[in-house]
Amino acid sequence: MTKKIAVVSLGCDKNRVDTEKMLWYLKGGEYSITSDYGEAEVIIINTCAFIESARVEAIDTILEMSAYKNEGNCKKLIVTGCLPQKYRDEIGDSLPEVDAFLGVNEYEKIRDAIENNGEILPASDGRILTTPPHFAYLRVSDGCDNFCTFCTIPSIRGKYRSRTIESIVFEANTLVKQGVRELILVAQDVTNYGKDLYGEPSLVRLLRELVKTDVEWIRLMYCYPELVTDELIDMIASEDKIAKYIDIPMQHVSDGVLKRMNRRNTYADACNICEKLKQKGIALRTTFMVGFPGETQDDFDLLMEFTKKYKPENVGIFAYSKEEGTPSAKLKGQLTKAVKKSRVNQLGKLNLENVIEYNEQMIGKVLDVVYEDVDYDRGLFCGRTQYDAPDIDKVVYFSGEYADVGNVYKVKITDYDEYDLIGEIVSQ
Repeated sequence: MTKKIAVVSLGCDKNRVDTEKMLWYLKGGEYSITSDYGEAEVIIINTCAFIESARVEAIDTILEMSAYKNEGNCKKLIVTGCLPQKYRDEIGDSLPEVDAFLGVNEYEKIRDAIENNGEILPASDGRILTTPPHFAYLRVSDGCDNFCTFCTIPSIRGKYRSRTIESIVFEANTLVKQGVRELILVAQDVTNYGKDLYGEPSLVRLLRELVKTDVEWIRLMYCYPELVTDELIDMIASEDKIAKYIDIPMQHVSDGVLKRMNRRNTYADACNICEKLKQKGIALRTTFMVGFPGETQDDFDLLMEFTKKYKPENVGIFAYSKEEGTPSAKLKGQLTKAVKKSRVNQLGKLNLENVIEYNEQMIGKVLDVVYEDVDYDRGLFCGRTQYDAPDIDKVVYFSGEYADVGNVYKVKITDYDEYDLIGEIVSQ
């Protein structure tokens, strides 16, 4: 009789890859995956601990899932990932509901944690995909050497460690054979890929090998501004298999704020990158952090002016979170929650105005849209263009006679709903 296991994966898509690899260690007839927490005999929670809100979400989820020990069929509750990696000593005694904790370097011990029989499987490059079948995240490295003053990742994940080109290409080919059409490259810093192995950043070198596979789209996430070179931009623009999209978490544009963040780029660099991306027709996703210690009104006004001028296609906006043990926590000029909330709202309002302006320009155009889901409330199919990543960017709702998941359709845009576009298939 198989043992039913339910998994909750919190945090970013890099965490999702860890979850998928952990499920691979459980591959075999004695386990089956269920989405029904009530019937699961084992519940695994893969956690994030990047900022306070992520830790709160993790603790809340642990407590929520622990209720299934009384109300459901759960016999074991296992917590993995960043939270136990960094805070195991602090949380161990306060969470007696948890039967086992595994850090980010212990996923291969998941069978042992479940069975408690001493069996530890060897490492493997295998994965059990939790994404829709047509796309997958492909992690090229782990850890980080950038040491931004607000970030806890180096203390959790350790030094930057690249995978070899050969191992990444092998996994890419394996995923493509399974039906994956889009590979989304992720790491803490994708642009720094290969520096530790090959003596210099080697992302373009990796991309040259990946485009030789049968994948249809390659998407780049988490690229640091100082390593977004002309060579990389030109390759994104010219290579058909690379989506005309790049994620560059700029965090801020004020030189003073960037220096206190220990970021190695400047306002001039940000402007230069945006100009080049616009010229090449490459959509930009970026992340802005407001309310960093010492951020003046002038600093914030500069960020607003930059956003108004360059209108990044997709923007994530966050308030600075003071994290214990980070250098920024000791900086003078910590801003109040009220100020940070106000600045998030102001920048968010401006970004929405930019998005609406962009969406109005899309009306009447025909876009290639990959179909991914159905919105039953709207009675419409749901998908995205190559200018948008799954889960975090805008979507396209569209009508048509039928659509197969993962296929690309010509969709004429007829309307929009704030961030998202609405249209209809023009050819089947």
